[in-house]
Amino acid sequence: MVHNRKIQQIADEVEKVIVGKRDVVTMLLIALLSGGHVLVEDVPGTGKTTLAAAMGRSAGLVSRRAQFTPDVTASDITGFTMFNKETNTFEYRSGLVMTNILLADEINRATPKTQSALLEAMEEQTVTVDGVSHRLPNPFMVIATQNELGYVGTFPLPEAQLDRFMMKISMGYPTVEQEIGIIASRQKTDPLENLIPACTKEDVIAARNEVKDTNIEQSVYRYIVEIVAGTRNHPAVELGASPRASLALMRAAQSYAFLNSRAYVVPEDVLRMTPYVLPHRIRLTQEAKVKHVDTMDILRDVIKAVKPPFTRGN
Repeated sequence: MVHNRKIQQIADEVEKVIVGKRDVVTMLLIALLSGGHVLVEDVPGTGKTTLAAAMGRSAGLVSRRAQFTPDVTASDITGFTMFNKETNTFEYRSGLVMTNILLADEINRATPKTQSALLEAMEEQTVTVDGVSHRLPNPFMVIATQNELGYVGTFPLPEAQLDRFMMKISMGYPTVEQEIGIIASRQKTDPLENLIPACTKEDVIAARNEVKDTNIEQSVYRYIVEIVAGTRNHPAVELGASPRASLALMRAAQSYAFLNSRAYVVPEDVLRMTPYVLPHRIRLTQEAKVKHVDTMDILRDVIKAVKPPFTRGN
């Protein structure tokens, strides 16, 4: 798989900037290959913004950054029409979404109206301004960040918005040795400036097409759906994962198989992606929250109750 090797090289480039986070980088690659979007939640200063910027540069894609604050308007994101006196016509002026990778930094600090402006772009790959639809560049991906602390002055993302994100990931603090390497590499220059594209936009599109051809047996389809449906029936869950989650889990499993040089999906691929694709789509009951039940506890219960169709060795 020629495109597989090129996509893997993206991770190698990103790791020149994001030290010791191969798993996080891999998840971002999977979302890119799957046509999905990622929500990165963590404490400040762990490299969320740098991760998104490095991904754009390494993949040879155009990226833009939107710093979300309460005064950012929907038209800043989608664009607007302006009257041109010379041509006597209204012209569309593109917004920040007209890019390959949009970094929505601190998305929960924007107002609900501005947050919802991203909904159509994330789901339909288009924006509609004054009744006219405009197609977004291909590929298009949103990497949104939010801090898990400091909720004063924020607008929490509603379930409908959260469901648009294929996966939710966390950076986590680096180890002491990794942090030493980080500050040492930035003594004189920013390593982000030295990144070179590992592939082209055409390579990413070609890899996406290969991912779609990754074979999935009917029994694995059922395995995916039974896991997702299991989240809706758990007594500690108020709102379970939607059918969109089943689709996201399938696509993520395909991409994971592709990155592992396989043309078929096995149950282990599904299990590997479940902790990233499903937790942010599950809302616990108030009683479960009081008892400090975690969504990962829910998933462990669900997975234990669903019998896999086969294992890799069978």
